[in-house]
Amino acid sequence: MTHPFLEQTAAGLCGRAIAALRYQFPYMEKRSGRPDPPAIAHKAVRAAVAMASSLAPGLPLFAGGKSFGGRMTSQAQALGPLPGVKGLIFLGFPLHPPGKPSTERGGHLADISIPMLFLQGDHDEFAELSLLYSVIERLGKLATLHLVPHANHSFHVPARSGRTDAQVLSELLDVTTDWIRRIIA
Repeated sequence: MTHPFLEQTAAGLCGRAIAALRYQFPYMEKRSGRPDPPAIAHKAVRAAVAMASSLAPGLPLFAGGKSFGGRMTSQAQALGPLPGVKGLIFLGFPLHPPGKPSTERGGHLADISIPMLFLQGDHDEFAELSLLYSVIERLGKLATLHLVPHANHSFHVPARSGRTDAQVLSELLDVTTDWIRRIIA
């Protein structure tokens, strides 16, 4: 929750008139290196959605997260709709572990019936592009993919790309804001 990327993302969304709620999974609260089992993570996602709804009644809700947070949010949605959530936003969806290409972690996405925005670096070691394309294609019109050239899983870009990480973050925020506005229009 206090990672600089997540803090900057939340602040950037707020600066674009998009309210943001950050939360932590229990394993992060405990400073454990081992992620929570899915059932516990899904419960945390549902609690965060409920909190956002109570803090901002009447506002359209979108849920998602960075890497594990996005995957747990999508799994929770696939198991049963997150109340009031209009769409899901993934910052670096972790389709597979690095060096172990697979689409298995994306199978549940077919059980989601709301729009999904995938923000992904084209050098993301957690999502081989050909596999990501096949998952997105199967999701059809519900999925929007925005690729960031030269970016890795953390959306870091090398200096030779001619861009800075701050410029990449601004791009991600602009794309997210435009997508949200299209969904609620």
